[in-house]
Amino acid sequence: MAFSKPIPPFYNKLAMVLISVIALFYIAILGKDILAPMLFALLFSVLLLPIARFIETRLRFHRSLAAGLSVLLLMLAMAGVLYMVAIQVINLSDDWPQFKLHVQGSLKDLQQWIFVKFHINLIKQNGYINNAVSSALSNGPSMIGGLMRSFSSILLYAIFIMLDTFFLLYYRRLLVRFLIAVFREENSEAVYDIIAQAQHSISQYIKGLLLEMAIVSATCCVALWILGVNYPVLLGLLAGLLNLIPYIGIFISLLLSVVVTFATAGLGKILLVISTLFGIHLLDANMLLPLIVGAKVRLNALITIIGVIIGGSVWGIAGTFLAIPVIA
Repeated sequence: MAFSKPIPPFYNKLAMVLISVIALFYIAILGKDILAPMLFALLFSVLLLPIARFIETRLRFHRSLAAGLSVLLLMLAMAGVLYMVAIQVINLSDDWPQFKLHVQGSLKDLQQWIFVKFHINLIKQNGYINNAVSSALSNGPSMIGGLMRSFSSILLYAIFIMLDTFFLLYYRRLLVRFLIAVFREENSEAVYDIIAQAQHSISQYIKGLLLEMAIVSATCCVALWILGVNYPVLLGLLAGLLNLIPYIGIFISLLLSVVVTFATAGLGKILLVISTLFGIHLLDANMLLPLIVGAKVRLNALITIIGVIIGGSVWGIAGTFLAIPVIA
């Protein structure tokens, strides 16, 4: 006599799903310092895998040396981007006296505009500014300490990511054998095909994201140069880099561009800069992103925004970067 398996009630399944989701988020929060570098390393290792294979097979280098050279090339590429940003920041610091004069002149124009529009005299405005400056100075040591801790944690993160990337490239065949051995022998071919497809999709997604970042950076640089905004290369590079954070990075880059424009060109060009960068973002979101990246990761905008918000609340800035690849 055959007995049918009892079907659990809905509230039982709902409770198990909720408990599993809560446990996963709790483990993700507790293991942030371990899981986040591992996920970044996984993305980097997938991106560097063709380079490591080329060095290992064509140049006949040992696997450890091939993995090390691939990671070194990644570090040199990152250092090159940081060097370009640093050069622009140095140019900004060289022009600091002129920059300061522009800021003072723009602030006077802004104070005059506030007085005309809102009838707040200069004495009250200066009082508000002095109170804000004094509160900022009182919190200065804590802010500096927080910045130093953030810098040290970012440096430690970078070291762990590079080490994890090296070991993932070095032990990639062992990891593939382990994943195949987890399942039954008759499923080994299917598991290998799934691993190859996932590696190809992630690699194409990262390449598309880098191409999109380069296009956005170049477009912003040219647009800001045409508008006559100072430091267009710096602002364009920051716009491209921050564009890696979906929907949030564009507002951060827009804020930086507005601040620099206000300090160097006054109030007249702020609206032009806002409309130009916002137009570039619309073109990127509606044309570049679906054309270059969207074909690799088919996620609608609502899921992307929710994922970015959840990733930011769980893992901070690292979560906003990793949200889309993890969801995909």
